[in-house]
Amino acid sequence: MPRGRYSLHDPHDHTPLADEHFQCAVGPSGWRYVSQLTTPSGDHHGSVDLTLDELGRPIRLELHAAAWQVRGAALDGVTWVRTDPTGTDATEGNVRAHAFTGTSPAFLVATARLLRLTPSSAATRVRLVAFTDPVLAPRTVDQSWALLKREAHATDSGPLAVDEYQVTALDTGEQHAVHIAGDVVLAAPGIELEDLESPPSVFT
Repeated sequence: MPRGRYSLHDPHDHTPLADEHFQCAVGPSGWRYVSQLTTPSGDHHGSVDLTLDELGRPIRLELHAAAWQVRGAALDGVTWVRTDPTGTDATEGNVRAHAFTGTSPAFLVATARLLRLTPSSAATRVRLVAFTDPVLAPRTVDQSWALLKREAHATDSGPLAVDEYQVTALDTGEQHAVHIAGDVVLAAPGIELEDLESPPSVFT
């Protein structure tokens, strides 16, 4: 069960945004990721709870940020309910999309798990609903994912397979690299893995 800490920063000017303290685990029915976020000053900033089924589809999502809350799942595409800080105004949304995304590294692992690309695969288009900080506003985005290479790196606990993806935002053409080992993001724009207490889990 990997457990550790990511630091999140603005990918453009590198302003520190939050630390994400996480743990995740592969189970017989899929994968679960939970985390707590703190500001650079140490204040509570939000939380992430994401569960995928064995095919990589989001069967349960719960996000908290700035007293806003989102609960969602894969249902007729993806469906979610977003609640304001007062708890009195809940808005439901539904989009013919494949999954969710956001600032948490969990969503990168989830998208990679959903697509299950190989280095010989063609680039694959995916439609996602992104929940943007600080109020978890939903936005539909189209991306293209390609697995450029898979390399084995020697570690104290044996070889570690690292996948390098090229992710393209189809609305702007902007491209960036994402490096994932098992269910842990090693590097991506705005994300640094600062601490990892145990090796990444291996998806079968």
